[in-house]
Amino acid sequence: MALEKALIVKRDSGERVLAVMFNPEEYTVNRDNNFAQIAIPGRGAPLLQFVHGNAQTLEMELVIDTVEAHVAGSQRLNEAGDDVRPLVAKLVGLLDIDRATHAPPVLRFVWSSFTFTCVLTRAVQKYTMFRADGAPVRAKVSVTFTELTNGETEAKEVKRETADYSKVHTVVDGDRLPEIAFRLLGSAALWRPIALANGIEDPRALTPGTELGIPRLPFTDPETGEVIPS
Repeated sequence: MALEKALIVKRDSGERVLAVMFNPEEYTVNRDNNFAQIAIPGRGAPLLQFVHGNAQTLEMELVIDTVEAHVAGSQRLNEAGDDVRPLVAKLVGLLDIDRATHAPPVLRFVWSSFTFTCVLTRAVQKYTMFRADGAPVRAKVSVTFTELTNGETEAKEVKRETADYSKVHTVVDGDRLPEIAFRLLGSAALWRPIALANGIEDPRALTPGTELGIPRLPFTDPETGEVIPS
């Protein structure tokens, strides 16, 4: 089976920016979320509330070498012993801002069935081999690509649903309004609409067995007319 090389392609034009000389030995895909810690008096630990997801990143080390001549398809990339820096500059140049779009180019990293739509966000160059005159002939470039997502596509895929705020919550021993708001409205800071809707003056004094109506958001304070957003 022929060796399939990884490619870096500009998404909009389809221009092949780089066919890597040596496939990476490994790559790392990172994904994480941000959570806010919400402190509630009297609790031993804060509540965690989801804030947002972070973009996935793809990290790897690419080796660029001109000790020998290299050919990509019908294109000769370099002659043996060439200075490697022009080839490195072609990769690192993907960080440059395009004059037409006022942003760096959108890329696709493609390797076999793996495709990652992204922008280059970091490139660290390390030169490891040199000619007699000091010109480098081998470089290792640690790159980080950050995924570019389409918000509209994500919304269709996730199909987020609005919570049913027409529920009635029965207070149990130890309940506090911020915790109820966190569970039912998604934010501990939204305890006020529950208090206002149920005529509660002291949010810390809840009687077990009491039924609380959970209002829909946005909520309008009946006394002041203030609108509390969702």
